[in-house]
Amino acid sequence: MASIDRKAAFERALSVGEVAQRSGVAVSAIHFYEKKGLIRSSRSNGNQRRYSRDVLRRVAIIKVAQRTGIPLAEIGKALATLPEGRTPNTRDWERLSRKWHQSLDDRILRLQRLRDYLSDCIGCGCLSVESCPLRNPWDELASEGSGAWVLEHASERDLEEN
Repeated sequence: MASIDRKAAFERALSVGEVAQRSGVAVSAIHFYEKKGLIRSSRSNGNQRRYSRDVLRRVAIIKVAQRTGIPLAEIGKALATLPEGRTPNTRDWERLSRKWHQSLDDRILRLQRLRDYLSDCIGCGCLSVESCPLRNPWDELASEGSGAWVLEHASERDLEEN
């Protein structure tokens, strides 16, 4: 009986083209997500990929998370916490989104600071923590002297590193 259930599940499985069409995501993206371990497929006797229907919800989660700027590595860790073979549900989404909420708040705060400092810092050349919190946020370069040290000595650093 278990083999009949597996056969029925396989027959209901989707081809990569069907997943792409139903999710609105390119076939190449589906293959990329699989290569990154974000989704899984099985293979038919003819070696064609087949995806269980829960992959559609997983792709939707990936796309929403990407749209909010969450890195794929973080998305992958979150998806790994979901049970295999079951469509992620509302509770699953709430748990994932709660984890991402603080990360998004932190990113928003950093972007707001960047926006606020942007016009004052670009091109100033001072690299001090008071006047250039974007380029040198903790005054890491203070010991190197004042001015555009990074730009003036970039070629020397490159030679030393190689």
